[in-house]
Amino acid sequence: MDDAASVLVYVGGDHKIGDAVIKLPLAHAVRRAFPRARITWLAGEGRSALAHELSGLVGGALDEIIECAGIGLSWGEMVGPRPLAGRSFDVIVDTQLYFLSTLVVRRIRHRRFISGTLGFLFSHARPKGGKRPPEVTRQLAQLLELACGHPIDWHNRVDLPAEARAEAARLLPEGPVYVGLAPGSAEERKRWPLERFLAVAREQAAAGRTPVVLLGPQESAWVETVRAAVPEAVLPLQAAAAMSPELTVALGERLAVAVSNDCGAAHLLALSKVPMVSLFGPSNAKKFKPFTSRCEVLDARAFGGPEIVRIPQDAVSPAVARLLAGA
Repeated sequence: MDDAASVLVYVGGDHKIGDAVIKLPLAHAVRRAFPRARITWLAGEGRSALAHELSGLVGGALDEIIECAGIGLSWGEMVGPRPLAGRSFDVIVDTQLYFLSTLVVRRIRHRRFISGTLGFLFSHARPKGGKRPPEVTRQLAQLLELACGHPIDWHNRVDLPAEARAEAARLLPEGPVYVGLAPGSAEERKRWPLERFLAVAREQAAAGRTPVVLLGPQESAWVETVRAAVPEAVLPLQAAAAMSPELTVALGERLAVAVSNDCGAAHLLALSKVPMVSLFGPSNAKKFKPFTSRCEVLDARAFGGPEIVRIPQDAVSPAVARLLAGA
């Protein structure tokens, strides 16, 4: 299908930055796979962070983003006019697995439909063996390869604005060895205790490295706590002219290693290719592991249960040391 003139990518919803960042490699890979096609991103339910917070990282990958479409949500959509007012596409890539949503999206006119729902039952192409890889990013890559009919250029790279890199260089100038710490998460159950992040920060400072604590707007109440506990720490987002996902990625490029919870910041940092220690509690570590080539996952289940507090500090610090030694 290299001759496709129009491609539709359907997502059930990606209003959360973390969910949307995971799909960013797909947006860019679709553009590389179909460079001459008009590419439409369809969020069936709710808004898409790709059209808002992450628009600066999308760049020219997408021609159109349709939000709050109300498509794929009810059985009533199986009768009457086709979705999207009868528009047609050469290729449709359905990224989700809900039976009803897939049936509804399949009603949109198309030449080729790719979906992993029910073991690729409704898909025009299936992988050998019919199996899906465990990682979300690899699942998305698999869908796109089926859409193209051949291997694709899949990597986790975005083009950053020059201003973001310049601001990152101002905030984290050359010289120190920077160790990043991202202690936040929208969900409390995914947060490793702040005091343990601060203990790791103190260890790094004692070793002559500079801790870089990345606190977003949701963690603003922690700023003074961090400054009091670790005076050597740098809080670049608080010193920036403006916070942005692009700046977070650019800051990641200047880190020697980063430690993060399972959160949107982790996937933003993964775009920078920084080596990472990724901390997982209740969520599926195999499925949501950050897409970066050097990543040590510490899963709470290896320490007795799904509660992230089970991960001991003395497991995190050696992981940081191993990644630093291999840098």
